[in-house]
Amino acid sequence: MKKIKAIDLFSGCGGVSIGLTQSGFDVTCAVEIDDAAVKAYKGYHLLKNVNVIKGDICDIKGNEILKAAGLRTDDLYLLAGCPPCQKFSMQNRRNNSDEKDIDEVKKLLMQFKRIIKEVYPPFVLMENVPGIKSSFDGRILKEFILDLENEGAVNSERYYVVSSVVNAADYGVPQLRKRFVLHAVRCDILERMKGLNLMLTLPLPTHSKKGENGKQKWVTVRETFEGLPKIKAGERYNDDKIKNHYCANLSDKNILRMRIIRENGGTRTALPQKLVLKCHTTYSGHTDVYGIMNPDAPAPTMTGGCLSYSKGRFGHPFEDRAISVREAARIQTFPDDYVFGESLTKAALEIGNAVPIKLVQASGNVFMELILQLMGK
Repeated sequence: MKKIKAIDLFSGCGGVSIGLTQSGFDVTCAVEIDDAAVKAYKGYHLLKNVNVIKGDICDIKGNEILKAAGLRTDDLYLLAGCPPCQKFSMQNRRNNSDEKDIDEVKKLLMQFKRIIKEVYPPFVLMENVPGIKSSFDGRILKEFILDLENEGAVNSERYYVVSSVVNAADYGVPQLRKRFVLHAVRCDILERMKGLNLMLTLPLPTHSKKGENGKQKWVTVRETFEGLPKIKAGERYNDDKIKNHYCANLSDKNILRMRIIRENGGTRTALPQKLVLKCHTTYSGHTDVYGIMNPDAPAPTMTGGCLSYSKGRFGHPFEDRAISVREAARIQTFPDDYVFGESLTKAALEIGNAVPIKLVQASGNVFMELILQLMGK
């Protein structure tokens, strides 16, 4: 059977593309501006044949993307996009009150909408940080959704939209990471779905904290790191099967801090006064900084600083070091055969900016099931 195609805008190093591939889609085109991300993307064997358009989304037209994807306007396919979300993050959102900045904040989201309205794909998937719902009092997201719904337009130029904030841990991701997820279907396709008693939904959770009502328990850090060899701070482990198992170096003082914190609750509040950093003597916020992961719970959110002990709760639960590239990748549910570059900084950014793959796969499964039923498969 011919595979259903998908397009991945703002693809980064390929988290969305891998998740959609795992749910059965044939990702035929991606758009990404960053050189390192494109190199990592094309280096993964499942994505090597994807036609990657490297460039600024602002300069790329919808018909160029369809042509690169090998799609016709009447094909059933999925357009996925995760516009870079730093402007919607909690830290930046506190400053999102000046009206003169609103156009810059929403720029890439509106570029995504432009592409949608140039090609009117049958199905749309978008993921972003939860802060998109409240940035500028929610006006940016409301504008985006209202323009997609486009009340009064013909059905082939308007969408039915469902969206919510979900917890990635509820979908088998070993990470307490909230994401805003949006699914949309073009309204002429929706009419066909109604004739088959089909509805567009968000993915149903498969996991929960306690594993009640037939769900599995959240996946823990302990389970996620199982089978990885022990390494020391700054060490690189190399063999033919385990890739990217290397981590940042640490000073002797930070190793001492880590041991004390691990033995006394996991946060830096356990430190004796002589080991408290000067900047922390007058500031009590960001208590995850210098923290140790709880082995029996999902990990905290992976960020672009996830390989640095000083940038969050990224201390290894048992070993005197920060987590390794491979451990961070597992937390984001990257397959073990995905190989990142040798730069810790670039690997951390690629991993932290990616969407958890199992969360994408859950959304992909929803769309795939609908499309197959529409095709009578």
